[in-house]
Amino acid sequence: MRPPHVTLPIPPGKEDQPATGVRTRSQHQRRKRIVQAAAALASRGGVEAMQMRTVAERAGVALGTLYRYFPSKMDLVVAVVGEEIDLLESSIERRPPTATTASGRAVDVLMRATRGLMREPELADALIRSLIMAEVETPFGDRMAGLLLRVAGGEHASEEDLVLTGLLSSVWVQELLEMLRGRRTHEQIQRRIEIAATRLLSDF
Repeated sequence: MRPPHVTLPIPPGKEDQPATGVRTRSQHQRRKRIVQAAAALASRGGVEAMQMRTVAERAGVALGTLYRYFPSKMDLVVAVVGEEIDLLESSIERRPPTATTASGRAVDVLMRATRGLMREPELADALIRSLIMAEVETPFGDRMAGLLLRVAGGEHASEEDLVLTGLLSSVWVQELLEMLRGRRTHEQIQRRIEIAATRLLSDF
């Protein structure tokens, strides 16, 4: 079961919001440039480097246009995280987990996500910390839980199943934070997630 793809809406604007509410190709490209610019800045200086004016300049858009797409810095942070999840989903579609157990497939997904985020540790640290303190609704937890549910084989998932995959996602976020703080190695994280996944997904 594929989790719903969550897309952050563009706030109503002038020329950037057609009457139909459907984004044009140029709007998609503009939004992508903005998110890529924000990610590049954050990878070098954390969220503090994601100043809205600097992001706009790097993306080649007017500051007002940036605010129509992303009313706050936190909305921009959430969008960058969303791009990371998009990449993870694409990776899973190209190369699905092959483990014979639900827990094994979930661990595969979470460790892929770990490797992807840790390619840019400063960006990963900034994004995870900001999401924990987020004052805006984020799709991160729901999308990760839905993704885990899909690879675990929850075609007829219950509310309890979604809660369990959500808990596993939360364990992973906490372990990733510990790794970013230098308190966990990659091997330790994998072992701890394996234990959590085995217990939480034992009935899948």
